[in-house]
Amino acid sequence: MSGKTVSAIADVEFGAQLPSFTPDTSIAATRRFGRHVGWNTPRFTDHEGARKEGLPGAIVPGVMSQGFLGAMIHRWAPDAEIVAIDTVFRAPVLVDRPHTITGVVTDVDEDAGTVEIDITVANEAGETRVFGTATARLSKD
Repeated sequence: MSGKTVSAIADVEFGAQLPSFTPDTSIAATRRFGRHVGWNTPRFTDHEGARKEGLPGAIVPGVMSQGFLGAMIHRWAPDAEIVAIDTVFRAPVLVDRPHTITGVVTDVDEDAGTVEIDITVANEAGETRVFGTATARLSKD
């Protein structure tokens, strides 16, 4: 059921594309996140301060990027239990730049009630910044 929400493992189709979205990667969002998790450092909250650290500008914290990936899964399957998210950070996710969160179902285990999803964060140039795999458990009925 590509593009629609699912509630049970029987609703999942191999190869289905999860509904993609563009998360809020604004400096205001990363500052707010940084305050809440105690990471109020220039690399996440200030472009000039991040440049002084050798970065191209402020970056989205990795765990925030993982949160975007989890949000995509829950938009697709609101009642899913995310069992694992395993990511590789290929390049920084830059603050104040548009990024797209995507996923595709790569395995369905109806007996276990789990799905494997390839997950990606890509920038406006289509370059993969973060990729990985998530495992989610869905109801069997």
